[in-house]
Amino acid sequence: MTHHENLKLIAFVGLTGAGKSTAVEHFTNKGFPKIYFGGFAYDIMAERGIPKGEQQEKDFRVAIRKTDGEDVYAKLAIDQVHHLADAGQHRIILDGIYSWDEYKTIKHEFPGEMTTIALVAPKHMRYHWLQNREDRPQTPEISQQRDYNEIEDIKKGGPIAMADYYVTNNENVEHFYKQLDAIAEQVGFTS
Repeated sequence: MTHHENLKLIAFVGLTGAGKSTAVEHFTNKGFPKIYFGGFAYDIMAERGIPKGEQQEKDFRVAIRKTDGEDVYAKLAIDQVHHLADAGQHRIILDGIYSWDEYKTIKHEFPGEMTTIALVAPKHMRYHWLQNREDRPQTPEISQQRDYNEIEDIKKGGPIAMADYYVTNNENVEHFYKQLDAIAEQVGFTS
């Protein structure tokens, strides 16, 4: 464990379609760096020649956690946090802590430095947004399967249940941003 002076992390957690990417983009547009947990999977899949696709991604996520540990993405993220902090970045966004093991590993590595914000939205709204998104749209049936997989297999409910703050994403984007900015100010996550 390496301590970095004045380091603050905001981790967004939530089921697929809850608004994690929108929240992360809001903060990256303000100049804060991000670490995207899903990006680790895509990078490793590309290195191994595995094509993108919902089933391939699911199979890969399960397989890599079996071979490299349930907290494999957390370990990769921790390395990136240290690298960014060593380079002078002291406010970092974590996009998508997926599993309970990842959450515990990061909390242990950065005690008192991570604020977890759970993003929640009604299921019918999430499924509608997911069906209509440009990048990797998915049917309501696939969205439901993914919800079940994330809750039962990946244990995504733990980080959501243990979040420090909850933001309900069920109005317009301006209201969503206002809630996020209020939390960021409250926890001292400012430039």
